[in-house]
Amino acid sequence: METWAGLCPGLHLSLGIWVMIAAHTLQNAKAEITCASCPSPIQLHLEELQLGMRTDPTQEPSVLKNIRIEFRELGVVDQNTVVEDDRETGVSVEDPSLFSQDISLDGVSSKEDRPESSEESQRGTHQDEEPEMSEDAALRRAKRSSPEFADLSESEWTGRTGLDVGAAGDRGSLLDGHKLGRSEFKWNRDEGRGNTRQDEPKITSSTFALTGDSAHNHAVVYWSGQNSSVILILTKLYDFHIGSVTESTLWRSTDYGSTYERMNDKVGSKTVLSYLYVCPTNKRKIMVLTDPEFESSVLISSDEGASYQKYRLTFYILSLLFHPTEEDWALAYSHDQKLYSSVDFGRKWQLIHEHVTPNRFYWSVSGLDKEPDLVHMEAHTPDGNVQYVTCRAQVCTEANRNYPFPGYIDISSLVVQDDYIFIQVPTSGRATYYVSYKRESFIQIKLPKYSLPKDLHIVSTDGKQVFAAVQEWNQNDTYNLYLSDTRGIYFTLAMENVKTTRGIGGNQMLDLYEVAGIKGVLIANKRQDNQVKTYITYNKGRDWRLLQAPATDLDGNDIHCILPFCSLHLQLHMSENPYLSGTISTKSSAPGIIVAAGNIGAELSYNNVGMFISSDAGNSWRQIFEEEHNVWFLDKGGALVAVKQPTVPTRHLWISFDEGRQWTQHSFSSVPLFVDGVLVEAGAENQIMTFFGHFSHRSEWQLIKIDYKSIFSRKCTEEDYQTWHLHNQGEPCVMGQKQIYMKRRPGNYCMLGKDYSRILSAESCICRAHDFECDYGYERRGDGNCRPAFWFNPSLLSRSCSQGQNYLNSTGYRKVVLNNCTKGVKEMYTARKQQCPNRPPKGLLLTTKDGKLTVNLGNNVTFLVHLDEGDSLQTNIQLDFGDGKAVSYSNLSWTEDGIKHMYKSAGIFRVTALAENTLGYDSTTLFLHVTCPVEHVQLLAPFVVIRNKEVNITAVVLPSHSRTVTYFWWLCNNTELQWEKQRELCSGNPATLESIH
Repeated sequence: METWAGLCPGLHLSLGIWVMIAAHTLQNAKAEITCASCPSPIQLHLEELQLGMRTDPTQEPSVLKNIRIEFRELGVVDQNTVVEDDRETGVSVEDPSLFSQDISLDGVSSKEDRPESSEESQRGTHQDEEPEMSEDAALRRAKRSSPEFADLSESEWTGRTGLDVGAAGDRGSLLDGHKLGRSEFKWNRDEGRGNTRQDEPKITSSTFALTGDSAHNHAVVYWSGQNSSVILILTKLYDFHIGSVTESTLWRSTDYGSTYERMNDKVGSKTVLSYLYVCPTNKRKIMVLTDPEFESSVLISSDEGASYQKYRLTFYILSLLFHPTEEDWALAYSHDQKLYSSVDFGRKWQLIHEHVTPNRFYWSVSGLDKEPDLVHMEAHTPDGNVQYVTCRAQVCTEANRNYPFPGYIDISSLVVQDDYIFIQVPTSGRATYYVSYKRESFIQIKLPKYSLPKDLHIVSTDGKQVFAAVQEWNQNDTYNLYLSDTRGIYFTLAMENVKTTRGIGGNQMLDLYEVAGIKGVLIANKRQDNQVKTYITYNKGRDWRLLQAPATDLDGNDIHCILPFCSLHLQLHMSENPYLSGTISTKSSAPGIIVAAGNIGAELSYNNVGMFISSDAGNSWRQIFEEEHNVWFLDKGGALVAVKQPTVPTRHLWISFDEGRQWTQHSFSSVPLFVDGVLVEAGAENQIMTFFGHFSHRSEWQLIKIDYKSIFSRKCTEEDYQTWHLHNQGEPCVMGQKQIYMKRRPGNYCMLGKDYSRILSAESCICRAHDFECDYGYERRGDGNCRPAFWFNPSLLSRSCSQGQNYLNSTGYRKVVLNNCTKGVKEMYTARKQQCPNRPPKGLLLTTKDGKLTVNLGNNVTFLVHLDEGDSLQTNIQLDFGDGKAVSYSNLSWTEDGIKHMYKSAGIFRVTALAENTLGYDSTTLFLHVTCPVEHVQLLAPFVVIRNKEVNITAVVLPSHSRTVTYFWWLCNNTELQWEKQRELCSGNPATLESIH
């Protein structure tokens, strides 16, 4: 079981992300994307965006090949991707704060440098670019992904030096160089033609080249945090001959990148650095790791990288996980699967546990775990099994460890997210999943009985319910989307056959996106009748509908697209590279604005892809570009900036102040730049973008710092805002509320205030039928009503229901989680409280805790008793273990934790359970095989014998317990079996061979 970060856009996923993107990379790179938490309680500020590598400065530019992208769960960032193979990572979700569309692709072809176009674009294309050559549509998305060093080899690799960018949400910038000219072109979508404009404001820029590091083929850029002007750049030389980093340079800027200082003298001129971390709760604290091929040390800074202290390590750190609130606390995972903790920011480390599963360890969750230093982890036992273990970080001896789930779990199945903990137990046949809500006892997850899942991923958990993607036994490239109740136990179907995309490493990513800033609005791509179509919901999956295509094209010509035969279809892929926008973008501070790449037609296609925008949360759409662009939100969502896909160099960007109706073109560089990434809004109080890229395949890295403050004429006042009413095709009640938002008036060139209110009012609506979904066990029929499914019996009562108590009798409906409607039909659809009737026992079930019917002699076996119907408090339970011993309980509640028993002899035992009350009884039986493995065989024979005289040779088997043993004898030097004997061995009686030779 895994969680996907692939799926977390609007769910405020706060992940530590490891991202590498290649401008020119390998053909056989692999991908693995996981996300353990949506949102994650930890954010590790380390992100890497690789923009290609080269082994020889004289090499010609290579074709842009396959990409490597990896999202690490809960801020755990793998430190060994340069030299290690892929390792299995956890369950997600995973990231931008949305159902992250974790997409990774099989490959992409890039173009060679081209001459600039002599014509100005008429529809948003740049003056210095030619239209893209046709590519395989599915691969075109790979322009936003990355390679993995583990898959690189000297013989395979060609291409341009790489650049990595660190810190999710970080917006560092760089600088020093030429001025940009004023904007040269303005494009009006409504007019469909270009027109010159002489009075557009200028934007200023400066360029910084990483001179002196031209041989380095890998670089990482880190911005230390919000409201900070410090940027750190770590460049490295990766030697393919020896498979490790051989040189490194650390740069530091204190003015958002206008000037830089080499820091090698501060860290040690001969020290080779590998990775750098910024503490998420105190971004002045920085931890830098040395390359273990030379030494295993950590360098610590408490002044944003101005000075460092070095501490030796006795192990090699693969990944780090910082505590969500304590700035000095961190977990480190080593190369030999050991987990360490530090409470002094890496100066000293304490071993927590050995044999821990990679990326399956978590800090405590505030408000749920009593101890702030509690660690949740998945650990292996000496016999190869896996357990869920908790202990305190600095006191994790065997005596202080706890095992919240009794029994073993499947490897890489532990997920700790928000209010929930998920595990999967090893069983034959149907997969079995368990959930703990708010640290209560684990309860088995209930999917519809017809569901036979072969794969389950936790998509998100932050909306007071669980989104889960389940792949059924008959599905290959689609998943079914399920939504749970608040406790995460009962799941109902929200959408079937949601499309997935298979990444380079074989992982599948779900085409599901949650619109930021508006709860309950999701967009999904569904496969139906061999076609993929895009659907939108405004009530968390209760109802879905197709997207209405724009009425006109860019030239103002009518588009004849009639639902349901023709509609708008969107590519729902969040960029693997956090510094490219992906194919769809939304922002919570710009409610209702959705920008996405897509096409108009009968189904989703990767041909004739254009850019579309909605200003009203998906009700209506307009086309803004004829080709794919990266689009970012500026000024807290008040403006949009667009740059064409980075397959050809450009020196222009486009800015819109009226939600994409008009775009003004600005130059940011005098020389066309291959744009590998963009940092937007490095700090809350500045208006800075930084473009990362290169002028040619043989040039040094260029970092262009852009200050766009001058494009604003003033700060916004109350007159610059207008109200916007959220609606669903004219229906004002969305998720049980009438919501009114404040938005800047389109076209006003004013700067937004940092504290302006986005939601003006939210008024509850009267409850109606569309505010309720079908409850567990019920399905919606053709008349719109929820009826019991064929596999569900509504008369079944909870086993905890006893005479004199009450239970909630479902009406077949449950209110959509987080829906705020009141009154109306609420009472009619809400479950009713009824008195528990007295019934005879029925549906008695006896199982073992681990689901196995074998146990080794001397080990405890735990029996579980389940009763479908009957008064649990008035029903007597008897359990006969089959070895002459039995137990009896006055009611079922005494057996909730299981009934333990240890057998003292081997054999097959008939275990019988009996449930009985005044109205009747029920019984059930299972057969348990108690085995006693042979540990030692002792052979007794004389040293000297007389020919043709009888001799006794005796074999003694230990331990001496009754069981069936088969003996095979070989005599003299004969390789053929001479004698075979099977017998019941009792109390260690020996087997004797009488033979004459």
